[in-house]
Amino acid sequence: MPANVKLLLYGTTCCHLCEQAEALLHALGVSAAHIDIADDEELRARYGTRIPVVRRPDNATELGWPFDRESLRDFLALAREFNDDKET
Repeated sequence: MPANVKLLLYGTTCCHLCEQAEALLHALGVSAAHIDIADDEELRARYGTRIPVVRRPDNATELGWPFDRESLRDFLALAREFNDDKET
């Protein structure tokens, strides 16, 4: 994944699954901006039953829960390949 690409992590505060997702990202050396869906009706409708959700804003790919370290690593690799294909 290109270094300048930022990930978004959709979730809510006090969400133990969101904390697990953040720990998985951290274990892979990846950071994400946290987007709290609690106060946004549109985001709650879109992500409410899927959180946590990791999103690549550059190509709109998303990975919704449940995921583990391996599937997250695969998602990041696939997102990288998608981005590389767009550049060629």
